Amino acid sequence: MPDQGKIHTATENNISTIEFYHPKGNSLPGKLLRELADSIKLAGENDKSNVVVLRSGGEGAFCAGAFFDELLTINNFNEGKSFFMGFAHVINAMRTCPKLIITRIHGKTVGGGIGLAAASDYNFAHKSASIKLSELALGIGPFVVGPAVGRKIGISAFSTLSLDARNWHDSEWALSKGLYNKVLDTIEELDTAVEKLATELASSNPEAMKEFKQITWQGTGHWESTLEQRAEISGRLVMSKFTRKYIEEFKKK
Repeated sequence: MPDQGKIHTATENNISTIEFYHPKGNSLPGKLLRELADSIKLAGENDKSNVVVLRSGGEGAFCAGAFFDELLTINNFNEGKSFFMGFAHVINAMRTCPKLIITRIHGKTVGGGIGLAAASDYNFAHKSASIKLSELALGIGPFVVGPAVGRKIGISAFSTLSLDARNWHDSEWALSKGLYNKVLDTIEELDTAVEKLATELASSNPEAMKEFKQITWQGTGHWESTLEQRAEISGRLVMSKFTRKYIEEFKKK
């Protein structure tokens, strides 16, 4: 792939900010997913950081989910599983990170991007940050992100998103279901809100925040194996004629 995107991490005033970027709507190729998981793990181990802020670059979508160009290159089950394990690694890195993770969501979010939001501990979103869980329309299903999304918004709302796979749900819907914690009208307000909470948490007791996070994620210790099993399902389905045809037609639009 000519451009796999990039990850940038900066730590200042006890806050580690991780920004991911890809020129195609901040979509997530396998390489970028693995780098993102590694960056989250390192931030969790950084003694100079008490809180993590996750964000994406640019002014368009927050995250367009899986990188379709790479999906079309998958030729066997192992390659398919390996790609979707990238999402599993990121979700597990966020889940096990001892630092609280605040995510800044500035635009539309699709598929795996919703998984990132669901695996975060607190989400600030711009009013334009509509969401769509499009995996069933694609033919693979929201299997890897499912545990995180279901935990965050409940099974009923997760089913609504999953089955209504071709339509957008606005930021107020996401707020009402608990995916977003606050929705802001302007980017300036969004940035101010993120900075304020991050600064407050950065000066809080790291041990207390670590204990709090462990409590809120209680009961997810089986996710290592569960998400691997889900990656195997998606890895098998992504090679179907249905999925390949969908991606090819989508790319022509």
